[in-house]
Amino acid sequence: VTAIDMRGAVAAIILAVASVPAFAWEGYDHEQGVTVEIEKGNLVREGREIEVYDSEAGYRTFEVDSIERHGSSVEIEVTDTESGETRTFEMEDD
Repeated sequence: VTAIDMRGAVAAIILAVASVPAFAWEGYDHEQGVTVEIEKGNLVREGREIEVYDSEAGYRTFEVDSIERHGSSVEIEVTDTESGETRTFEMEDD
C-alpha cells in the first residue's frame, strides 16, 4: 500500500463522516401549519426547556408541558418561553 493510496482512503473516510446528517426529531405543528425539528442533544422531558427549529420562525425555546404517545406518533405540548404561547407538536415515533 502506497502513501498515495492511504491518503485517498483517509480522504474518503473523512468525506463519508462529514456527509453524515445531524440527527433531529422531526414533527409537525398542525395549528401553525409548520414543520418542526428538535435537534439532537435536547432531553425532551416534562418541565425541561428544549430548543426547536420552526420552519417559519427559526429557532425557538419551549418548556415541555406534556408528552403523550398516540399510535405511531408522540404528541408534545409545549409553551414558548418568550411569548407564553402554548403549542402542540406531533412528532414521528421512529
